[in-house]
Amino acid sequence: MTIMTVRIASLILGGCLAASVFSGPVFAAGNDNSTMPTCKKGDIYDQKTKKCVKQQSANVSDENRTDYAYSLAKTGRYEEALAMLDTVKDQNTAEVLNYRGYATRKLGRTDEGISYYLKSVKMDPQYAKVREYLGEAYVIKGQLDLAKDQLSTIKTICGTACEEYQDLNAAIIDPSKI
Repeated sequence: MTIMTVRIASLILGGCLAASVFSGPVFAAGNDNSTMPTCKKGDIYDQKTKKCVKQQSANVSDENRTDYAYSLAKTGRYEEALAMLDTVKDQNTAEVLNYRGYATRKLGRTDEGISYYLKSVKMDPQYAKVREYLGEAYVIKGQLDLAKDQLSTIKTICGTACEEYQDLNAAIIDPSKI
């Protein structure tokens, strides 16, 4: 009976250790080279302190909030990403508009997403990521000519080897990749 007790205790201890490893921040998935972790709902990752803090008490920059919103969106937490973007003081930046477009598009509101993308493009015509996402939105709408226009523009911005070009090109070839 003692051996059985030791085995059960070992299993419980192992389970607790595994649970503690998986209960920390989750790193954003995706191919945007983002390494910002995401936290539980109501918290924000503070890039200065390198830890999750309560969103209400957090004194983090707009840039931190914008980056965190994008990390949330890349992990499928689109509503939370939009709520985080709402906390950014300067709503009129190319990145905020792009990430708002991304989250709304992923929620199925493609036309609304396109409107944000177009505002972002107007602010920064050389911003390749917004052009990739705008092109993907056009692919979703079946407007491949407009998507190919964005692909051509991306090529002039960063060439054919950059991630934005490769991702949009793959989406045009196979829309199921979006």
